[in-house]
Amino acid sequence: MAELIYNEQGRLLFTEEMKQEYTLLMPQMLPVHFAMLRQVFVNHGYKAVMLTTNHRGIVDEGLKYVHNDTCYPALLVIGQLLDAVKSGKYDPHKVALMITQTGGGCRASNYIHLLRKALHRAGYDYIPVVSINLSGLEKNPGFSLGLGMLIQMAYSMIYGDLIVHMANQCRPYEIVEGETDRRIGKWVDRLVGEFSKKGSFRPAHVKENFALIAGDFASIPVNRVPKVKVGVVGEIYIKYAPLGNNNLEQFLLSEGCEPVVPGLTDFIIFKCDNRVEDHRLYGGKTATYLGAGVLSRYVRKLQRDMIDAIQKYPEFRVPCTFDHLKSLVKDYLGYGNKMGEGWLLTGEMLELIDSGVDNIVCTQPFGCLPNHVVGKGMVRKIKNCHPQSNIVCVDYDPGATRINQENRIKLMLANARMAAEKAAGKTTAPLAPAPAGETRGAETPATV
Repeated sequence: MAELIYNEQGRLLFTEEMKQEYTLLMPQMLPVHFAMLRQVFVNHGYKAVMLTTNHRGIVDEGLKYVHNDTCYPALLVIGQLLDAVKSGKYDPHKVALMITQTGGGCRASNYIHLLRKALHRAGYDYIPVVSINLSGLEKNPGFSLGLGMLIQMAYSMIYGDLIVHMANQCRPYEIVEGETDRRIGKWVDRLVGEFSKKGSFRPAHVKENFALIAGDFASIPVNRVPKVKVGVVGEIYIKYAPLGNNNLEQFLLSEGCEPVVPGLTDFIIFKCDNRVEDHRLYGGKTATYLGAGVLSRYVRKLQRDMIDAIQKYPEFRVPCTFDHLKSLVKDYLGYGNKMGEGWLLTGEMLELIDSGVDNIVCTQPFGCLPNHVVGKGMVRKIKNCHPQSNIVCVDYDPGATRINQENRIKLMLANARMAAEKAAGKTTAPLAPAPAGETRGAETPATV
């Protein structure tokens, strides 16, 4: 058994010996992206397992150790990790828990401290917690994010965005049920298999992959009957994680809708752009400003290449560039508004409306102040400027019932269908209704 070593502050370290012996448990947020992310860790010598559990017991487990008034995503992530530790599938003396640490002005920055407190209360002080952060907040001798690993992680996110963007526009219309998910599995396996090969991140090869992915999904046989398109925005975990939003995308599919979920690439650029804006507004280290600018331009170029690949297929909705999204929000919020999702959340709602997706679900953890400012707090302003917009804000917390959340969304969908019928003058084919049969409680396929 690996020796337990603590630093000067008394924090248990993840050592080189643990890297060889321990299994890293990582919570899931985006099923497709994180499937590739897990493989990146495996490629670099870690025994990583992505947790896909999704049941009420996770909430109950979190409530044992996290106050029910704290950040709901924190409660879920901690509950999912402790549920796994107690499941009997893993030796508690041979596991470590992996969690992100932002260091920003958000309750999410406290996840890692809440998790350690929960482990202490549950009697698992000997389980190390590994922080994934780019701010140098915590370091461990057995875990590091080298340049090669960071590049692979970044491409996992960008490739994941393209796959999900295409898949979400195929799944509601596919003729052969399950074909979209089969294509997702094929591309995830193929891409992670390339990551460790020389030349896999050459610009020409990446552009070729973008074109191949877009073309493959465009070839899926579909029947594009009219359906209500529903955008999903909000706090990043609740927006993406099926555990956090009660399988929202699956519910929208069951209601005969097409979910439209903005990708993670804009969020990555947003975080880089924040550093540039901070320097413009407040000054600071020139090196940080220059580095953030270089990274921002690099990811912008990748986003442009991804958009070019999608534009070859006019039947698919094309995401806008980050620069266009940023321009949409200039009359609504200042660019210094960056806590939580900051101005990006408002921008995503405006971009959806700008592209013809007027129906939006804004997901938010109860009591999430940034979300209530840039999400719910901006709805009236957006509706005043875009009267056709149809936005519902849905709170998620341990006490919120799923049926109540779904009923509120159904009311929004009823309004959407009436608006669509009115606009069409009832002369076109009716929008697809929800399929018959009960769908609640079903496990969610990889849709994010």
